[in-house]
Amino acid sequence: METTRILEMPPSDRPREKADKHGIEALTDAELLAIFIRTGRPGRNALDIAGELLDRSGGLVALARDNAQVIRKRVSGIGKAKSIELAAAFEIGKRLARSREERPVLDSPEKIYDVFGQEFLTFRRESLRVVLLDTKLRLMLIEEVSSGSINECVAHPREIFRPAIVHSAYAVVVIHNHPSGDPQPSAADRRLTASLREAAALLQINLIDHMIMGSPDGGRLAYFSFRDAGLL
Repeated sequence: METTRILEMPPSDRPREKADKHGIEALTDAELLAIFIRTGRPGRNALDIAGELLDRSGGLVALARDNAQVIRKRVSGIGKAKSIELAAAFEIGKRLARSREERPVLDSPEKIYDVFGQEFLTFRRESLRVVLLDTKLRLMLIEEVSSGSINECVAHPREIFRPAIVHSAYAVVVIHNHPSGDPQPSAADRRLTASLREAAALLQINLIDHMIMGSPDGGRLAYFSFRDAGLL
């Protein structure tokens, strides 16, 4: 069925005009995407394609996990250029979320989640990263140590702490995610934390925390802190 072209829609319903009048925050997820998609295909305008893309990807958060190649395979009407623009927009969002402060002080689980939580939420695979801190617990560097399958991410303590030794970091935070969204630690997570605690003591490295990033659901915390749990 032929749909109305965006230029034929009432001005109040067009994404660009709506954003200009009411602010970009007034747009729906589909309307935001339609601004990047711009043009449609026969029978489907950009807003239709945006809605189709959200449906097929599972929503905006899930779509942000896709690379450009995956994005353009989800629906027809999105080519290489558009898919790269969308992927670039998501990457900008991740980087902004990660760097609200140029060198934030990461001295609590709440601050660590505030800086890294949204970025980890976009990962489809489990990723283990080590965050290096200076003597004032300010962010120095972030390095990915391991990227595993959807259910498993394995890294030896010597690999996890290697960046801290190389860069002479004062302290580290170890972070990994559960793509399922449930941040509760598995038995393997607990064993890894015990190994990290022993290795950190041996290497005289300050292990500030080991955190598992998930997603909020039903009021639960979106992360698990081994420090807060008394396990570090």
